[in-house]
Amino acid sequence: MADRKNDLTQGSVTRKLLTFFFPIWIGLLFQQLYNTADAFIVGRFVGDNALAAVGGSASSIINLVIGFFNGLNSGATVLISQKYGARDYAALRRVLNTAVVFSIGVGLLITAAGDLTAPAFLRFLQNPEDIMDDSVMYLRIYLTGAVLLLLYNLFQGTMQATGDSARPLLYLVCSCCVNILLDLLFVAKFGWGIAGAGWASVISMAVCTVMAGAHLLRTKEHCRLVLKDLRLNGNDLKNIMRIGLPAGIQGSMYSVSNMIIQSTVNTFGTGLVTAWTATGKLDGFYWSTSSAVGTSLCAFVGQCYGAGMTDRMHTAIRTCVKLFTTATVVMSAGLLAVARPAYSLFLNDPQVIDDAIRIMWMFVPFYFIWSFVETLSATFRGVGNTLKPMIIVMLGTCLFRVLWMIFVVPLKHTIDTVSIVYGISWIITAAAMIIYYKRGKWLTTK
Repeated sequence: MADRKNDLTQGSVTRKLLTFFFPIWIGLLFQQLYNTADAFIVGRFVGDNALAAVGGSASSIINLVIGFFNGLNSGATVLISQKYGARDYAALRRVLNTAVVFSIGVGLLITAAGDLTAPAFLRFLQNPEDIMDDSVMYLRIYLTGAVLLLLYNLFQGTMQATGDSARPLLYLVCSCCVNILLDLLFVAKFGWGIAGAGWASVISMAVCTVMAGAHLLRTKEHCRLVLKDLRLNGNDLKNIMRIGLPAGIQGSMYSVSNMIIQSTVNTFGTGLVTAWTATGKLDGFYWSTSSAVGTSLCAFVGQCYGAGMTDRMHTAIRTCVKLFTTATVVMSAGLLAVARPAYSLFLNDPQVIDDAIRIMWMFVPFYFIWSFVETLSATFRGVGNTLKPMIIVMLGTCLFRVLWMIFVVPLKHTIDTVSIVYGISWIITAAAMIIYYKRGKWLTTK
């Protein structure tokens, strides 16, 4: 059996953390670069309305559904990192087997349900009628790949939980390259429009899932996947749900609040929907960094917690907060500086470009507050404590945003009033999480 070359419980904390972080970060940035290229291709060759159809309400629904079940699966990856830290490899493989079976079943259910309910959900979100047919088509096509997406996220999470962040980078880069090439072929050359963009995404999901799955089937590492051992274990599924269900609810509550915000944005018309969608393509580079930080710290904390090395764990947390906060300030300034030339690459209407820039100025300056939310959430998740953090997020972020949409936005019905809610909700949530962290009760979950 393999050695522990990816062990995060040994060596310099800063060096290990950064070495583990960078492949994850590069992979997510590359994925975001693909998303921007996808927006460029769709916007240029199909039109601004097509960009709104792909990235508006349809994207919100995808984020809700996939986010919830990926949250459930995060329970498996947390357990895998803890078992790896504790050197309990038999339990690690048992958890992985259970999570694979669960992902396949849930993915098939998502595909079937998405096909039946796509029009109803989009109408509930007040998706503009002039892009309704395209939004329905894209949503149905994308969700045919639900099994692939859930399995890949599980496989990637398993490798990262056991300290391997290099291979997921390779698979992600290959997948993104395939996606961009297929976009150019299906959309730009064949003229298949939004359907072409959707099928390009599904095929690229298949590529990275097959590559990651093939590695786990043949690896000599401790996370090897054996097909004949695939089965649901009741106790492991219970533990996955104990950790993953609050994380899934937290992720879905983010999505629900964003869907309600999206439905409000939809009332401003297709132009502002396009501008809102465009901001997500650019500021997604920051969220990719944030996600990489959270993934890295969660795996680091999980391994150290499983090994009983709490001093090393706290050192990693402090180091991560300092590094991420500094990086956030730099990235925020950079995003605001390049916004206009970047939007000009895939938006045609000068008014839409102006609107997108104005929206960004309403929340990008608050990103440094979010850095505390991300690092503390990852810390709590790494030790398997997800219930109380979920409540904090649900009240401080999600409920607050919904109440803002209901009571504040009608008083001043502008896109600025909608946009500013993000920064305010981050301040509330960060304050609550810092208080919870300082009290130290989050460590009593084992």
